[in-house]
Parts: sequence; structure tokens; C-alpha cells
Amino acid sequence: MITRVSDEPVSKTRRKREMTELQSLGAALAGLPESQLDQMQLEAKLRQALLDAKRITSHEAKRRQIQYIGRLMREVDPEPIRARLAAVEGRSAQAAAAHRRLEAWRERLLADDGALTEFASEHPRADLQEIRSLIRSARKEQKEGKPPRAYRELFRVLKTIETAGSLQG
Repeated sequence: MITRVSDEPVSKTRRKREMTELQSLGAALAGLPESQLDQMQLEAKLRQALLDAKRITSHEAKRRQIQYIGRLMREVDPEPIRARLAAVEGRSAQAAAAHRRLEAWRERLLADDGALTEFASEHPRADLQEIRSLIRSARKEQKEGKPPRAYRELFRVLKTIETAGSLQG
């Protein structure tokens, strides 16, 4: 009789490693905001267990809940969930990088008048008059210690320009 690989018993160490990986995946899912959990297309029982884990504050109770989530994850195929989680985390990393890039532009524009020329060369469709006005207002706010209304508005305008440029390019 020929035995196939799937007929061979799985070692206890391997099963334990797989369970730990599923628990880690469950813990990562539990760390996501509820809006992103909705996009994950999870089974109702698993989704509810993840939402419950978010509300639990006790360390030991949370550990048990993550174990329960790992047990529930045995009943579903984890690969599509891993792929969706990687996509969500990738988008978050990209969004954070874009945010940092825009903040750097804002700081350069406020610190150096020549930075506006560089920004204009990279974004030819930008309304330079509006940006100049916001830079002046933001500098004045900083100098007088006023609330950063123009400072924030400058960021919004830069973000709009960057988004419009990425859609066209």
C-alpha cells in the first residue's frame, strides 16, 4: 500500500506552530480598526470574536480570546485572510509614507522661498498664488503664536495637488 503525504501523521510541534501562526494572524486582525475588519470578508462568528477581543481589557482574558480566535481560524482558509491583511497593511504604509512626504514639503515651503519654485516644477498645474498666500499666512501664524489654520490648510492643498497629480500621471 502506498501512503500519501497527507496520510502521514502531523507532528505535535508542527501542529503547535500552525496554531501559534493562526493566533498571531488573529491578533493582527484584532488590531485592525472595525472599518477594515468589515472589508476582510470574514465569517460572522470569527468577526464577532475579533470585535469581542477589541473590547476586552484584561490581559489574561484577551490571551484566551486570541486562543479562541486561533481555534476559529482553523475552520477557515487563512491564506486569503493573510493576503487581504497584507494589502491593508501595505496601503497603510503607503499612506503613512505619502503623509510624511507632504509634511516634509510643507516644512520646506515654510522654511525656504526657493522650495516653491522646486514644487512648481514638480507640479506644474498647482495654483502658486494660493500656495504663496497660505505660506505667508502660516508664517504669520507661527510668528504671532496663533492657531495653525493656514498651516493645516497648506497641507490640505498640497495633498489635493499630490492626489490630482497621481491620478493624472
